Amino acid sequence: EAEAELISGYLPAEMGDDELAALVQDAVRASGASSPQDMGKVMKAVMPAIGGRADGRRVSEKVKEALSA
Repeated sequence: EAEAELISGYLPAEMGDDELAALVQDAVRASGASSPQDMGKVMKAVMPAIGGRADGRRVSEKVKEALSA
């Protein structure tokens, strides 16, 4: 437990849902994505902006939601 606590001090803070959703929406607009088939373009644009502050699976879910809406 002590090791986990020490390591967590060096990890970046987890990104909030609102901030993540905003980054995804910006990436959707910037890439011109309009359907779930464009998911790769959006992921390619958004992942560098995330900077390790959100799990890829979580980002993927947000992108799917944005492109399905």
